[in-house]
Amino acid sequence: METLVFTVALLGLAVVLLGVKIFFVKGGKFPNTHIHANPEMKKRGITCMRDKEFYE
Repeated sequence: METLVFTVALLGLAVVLLGVKIFFVKGGKFPNTHIHANPEMKKRGITCMRDKEFYE
């Protein structure tokens, strides 16, 4: 039982720490990590394969 409580507490702490910016910053949101939103990828001409499938 102690292991279960420890595990649940550890998972809860991990979720809170991963979401600090989302939960505690006004206007916080998850970063957009998709390839088409990355300016460096755009500069290099790298696109998402899924986008190519939709637009061909």
